Amino acid sequence: MNVAQQRLPRFAVLIDADNTSPQIAGGLFEEISKFGEASVRRIYGDFSSPQLRSWADILQKHAIDPYQQFAYTKGKNASDIALVIDAMDLLHSGRFDGFCLVSSDSDFTRLASRLREQGADVYGFGTRKTPESFRQACRRFVYTENLIAERATTTTEQPPAAAALKTPAAAIPILERVVAQLGNEDGWVNLDRVGEQLPNFVSDFDVRNYGFRKLSDLVRKTEIFEIEKTEAGRLRLRAKPKAKPAEPRPTEAKAKRREASGRARKSAKDREKAASSN
Repeated sequence: MNVAQQRLPRFAVLIDADNTSPQIAGGLFEEISKFGEASVRRIYGDFSSPQLRSWADILQKHAIDPYQQFAYTKGKNASDIALVIDAMDLLHSGRFDGFCLVSSDSDFTRLASRLREQGADVYGFGTRKTPESFRQACRRFVYTENLIAERATTTTEQPPAAAALKTPAAAIPILERVVAQLGNEDGWVNLDRVGEQLPNFVSDFDVRNYGFRKLSDLVRKTEIFEIEKTEAGRLRLRAKPKAKPAEPRPTEAKAKRREASGRARKSAKDREKAASSN
């Protein structure tokens, strides 16, 4: 068996230390392992500053290579420039299938776009305050708040304060669009296909944003889809039929007919009186 065929896609993980909390490190590499191998792990910043000293213990634990960039001039971010230069060097080496850009800074929007133009997959990681331009430039964008919360549920770490979650109803428009596009003549579509397509519509779509760990649980909670298991054991779904307007009850219909008939008789009598008076 060819070992090369079994290898996961290779990713270069580039971290902007100035805009990233060291708390996400464990969850970050767990998330990356779901779709590829973090072959290169680099972090950029001025580690002589007090703000970045908390990264010291994290670097060795997760085999992250620090790239020191002294802030010689206030207002000039040498770390960002170094990260961009390294990203382009790694891109042209031809050794990587994609990049993981870890930052909440919109300055990396053009870098993400340029990497994708060259055919590389780009996964972004940042906080919920990350500007939309950077989020949409990535193939997929993961909120780091989800990484901290998920990590805390699987370890003995102290869980962080709960982030504000979206309601299941907020997911309905995007789910309806994807199901309508992928559904067959009967409207059915396999759930795994929906999950694959969702990030192509909205790069930061994540069931964890709605308080769930499985897409199937979110779909059921919306209560607007039929969901069932096929003979092959796969889940599929389709939109529930739209409810028809309730028809008037027989008694209401009769009352309306009597009322209309009464108006017609009265109108006829009024015409007769008008004719006789003439």
